[in-house]
Amino acid sequence: MVSSVAVLSDIHGVLPALEAVLAEPDVAAAEVVVLCGDLAAGPLPRQTLDRLAALGERAVWVRGNADRALLTLAAGGHITIPDPIAGWAAGELRPDQLAVLAGLPLSVTIEVDGLGEVLFCHATPRDDEEVVLVDSPPERWLEVLAGTEAETVVCGHTHMPFARLAGRRRIVNPGSVGMPYGTTGAHWALLGPGVQLRRTVFDAEAAARALEETSAYPGIAAWATDFLRNPASDLEALRVFSPRARGTTAT
Repeated sequence: MVSSVAVLSDIHGVLPALEAVLAEPDVAAAEVVVLCGDLAAGPLPRQTLDRLAALGERAVWVRGNADRALLTLAAGGHITIPDPIAGWAAGELRPDQLAVLAGLPLSVTIEVDGLGEVLFCHATPRDDEEVVLVDSPPERWLEVLAGTEAETVVCGHTHMPFARLAGRRRIVNPGSVGMPYGTTGAHWALLGPGVQLRRTVFDAEAAARALEETSAYPGIAAWATDFLRNPASDLEALRVFSPRARGTTAT
C-alpha cells in the first residue's frame, strides 16, 4: 500500500506545464506518480517522455488513445480522426520511446492509504477512448465499470476535472496537465488518504513563447494560441463530447 499518489494525465507533450506540476511540493513528495495516458502527442513529445522517464520507478505509466495513435502513425498507419500534431510527433519519437509506449497497460491497480484499491486508466477500464462525463447517468457509469471491483476509479481523457459517485464507486478525473478545457493552469490530482483535485498556475504566455522557441512543429504558433493562450471552455468541450458519451467512443 502506498501513502500518496500524484495523478498526471493528458500532458500532450506540453513540457512547460509538466515542469510546473513536477515542481509542486506534493508531487515531489508523492510516493507514486501515475501517468494516466496521452503523454506525448503534442509540441515536445521526445523531451516530455525523457522527462517522465527521469522519474524512474516512482512513475507508473498507463496507455492513452493518443499514445496508441502515435504508435499507429509511426508504423505508417492511419488514425480515424486526423490530428496534424500527432502525425508530426510520431516522427519525433525515438525507437526506445516507441517501445515504451507499446508496452503500456490499459489500466493499473494500486492500493492507496485511505482509499483501498484504486484503478487507474485513461478513458475507462475497458477502452482507452470511450467518453464518459461528470453528468453521464449512473447507468452509463455502471455499464462502463462493469467487472471493475475497485471502489475508486481514476480516469482522464476528457481534459475536465471532476469527482463524483456512481453505484457506490468514487470516480475521479484529474483533468489535463497540458491541454485543459474550461480553465487555465495544469490540472492533476493527489490521492491518499483522501482525494484532492489540484490546479497548478503557471504563466501560459511564457509557456506559449517557450514552445514557439523550442518546438520544431511547423504549426506551433497557432497550436500554442489555441491550447495555451485560448483554451476551449467547458461548454465548448461538452458540446463536442456529449454526443460521444452516449455509448460511443472518441479520440
